[in-house]
Amino acid sequence: MADDVNDALSSLLPGGRGVWIPMDHGLSSYPVEGLNDIDSAVDDCISAGADAIVLQKGVLSHQLSRTQWKNFVMHVSASTIHGGENADRKMLVGTAKEAHNRGASALSCQINLGDRREYEMIESAGSLTTSALKYTFPVLGMVYPRGPNLVLSEEDATNGVAHAARVAWELGCHVAKVPWTGDAESFAEVCSSVPIPVLIAGGP
Repeated sequence: MADDVNDALSSLLPGGRGVWIPMDHGLSSYPVEGLNDIDSAVDDCISAGADAIVLQKGVLSHQLSRTQWKNFVMHVSASTIHGGENADRKMLVGTAKEAHNRGASALSCQINLGDRREYEMIESAGSLTTSALKYTFPVLGMVYPRGPNLVLSEEDATNGVAHAARVAWELGCHVAKVPWTGDAESFAEVCSSVPIPVLIAGGP
């Protein structure tokens, strides 16, 4: 089973490295610059050599049908800017079985460390990695240290980012996505904290 997951990851992260383009933002907030013509945006990313594109399930089905491209990752966490004090509480809105039926190549979920409902997001991520085993899906864990209850140590040069990567790995994710720490030295600490690939969130 581990070999099957590694085989799936080999096309998404050739050589253990990759550029995954997240386009799941339209659910959280819209309009979003760059996503008004998402068909063109997806085409541009594929043409430019992106290794994977992360989409919410409705968009994924549309793009897979339209392009027949195989490296779409189904994001199954969601919330919107209209959620008030729960705007950062990501709800699980999809399953591994559904991702399989829709033709996704991997799954993605999000945890906001320090959020007052962090524990629910941790539980959801753990359930997702459990169900993903049946379908040998790689799981991307997007983990961001950003909530009001975040506890940071003065000795932690990564400001919680190493812990974020560790949370993803310990919950069974095969890839972690975390914020940039600001310099190569501190980010090296993040990468050395886990034996799985670490993607940097954000971009120009």
